[in-house]
Amino acid sequence: MPVTIKTAEDIEKMRIAGRLAAEVLDFIAPHVKPGVTTEELDRLCHDYMVNTQGTIPAPLNYAPEGMTPYPKSICTSINHVICHGIPNDKPLKNGEVLNIDITVIKDGYHGDTSRMFYVGEVSPQARRLSKITYECMWLGIEKVRPGAHLGDIGSVIQRHAESSGYSVVQEFCGHGIGKKFHEEPQVLHYGRPGTGIVLAPGMIFTIEPMINQGKRHLRVLADGWTVVTKDRSLSAQWEHTVLVTETGYEVLTLSDGAPPKPVF
Repeated sequence: MPVTIKTAEDIEKMRIAGRLAAEVLDFIAPHVKPGVTTEELDRLCHDYMVNTQGTIPAPLNYAPEGMTPYPKSICTSINHVICHGIPNDKPLKNGEVLNIDITVIKDGYHGDTSRMFYVGEVSPQARRLSKITYECMWLGIEKVRPGAHLGDIGSVIQRHAESSGYSVVQEFCGHGIGKKFHEEPQVLHYGRPGTGIVLAPGMIFTIEPMINQGKRHLRVLADGWTVVTKDRSLSAQWEHTVLVTETGYEVLTLSDGAPPKPVF
């Protein structure tokens, strides 16, 4: 399948959707603390998206072919959950780490982003994993420019993660995005420089590395959605939606509360 090149109108709509997705994360950040349930976080985000922003939560009832519809409006992945954790009524505990993944639809366009959150005081090991994963995402973003290859993104992410003693999840990846939640290209977070498609202005895709403290292997739970590390080691993920511009890149999922770009 070809990669869709977005028009100027598409890009402007994607800027709006991306900013709104990021603002949901800004909104929910103060509510992430010991004792709150992920179900409550889901309810708060859903109400904010629908009633304040006028957006549609893209995950709610999302059902790729052959899968059970996703039952909630956000994904909440705790500790050893790699991705697609389903909000539930279990209270968060001090020391846990949590990824919240938000995708909104505004005027038919998707904005997709995720961040790591600390529940109370977390271990230095968990902080380091989150920090390295954040750096992996930004190192990948820094490779985005016309004429670069998708493999350049995956290679720099894999190198930074593995040199830090971590592993890269290979079964899940970034993706093209626009009027569809998931479209071409697939953006792997591992690979070799100079391989894969050549980037061109107007392409929009997510970069969302999933990095494990232990081995990269995973399993999917019986609900058909929740993905966990096979060895139950911690996992972390950060995600931005990125536009290839004429001269480089533009991150579409920035907001006032988004963490700053790291200094390498």
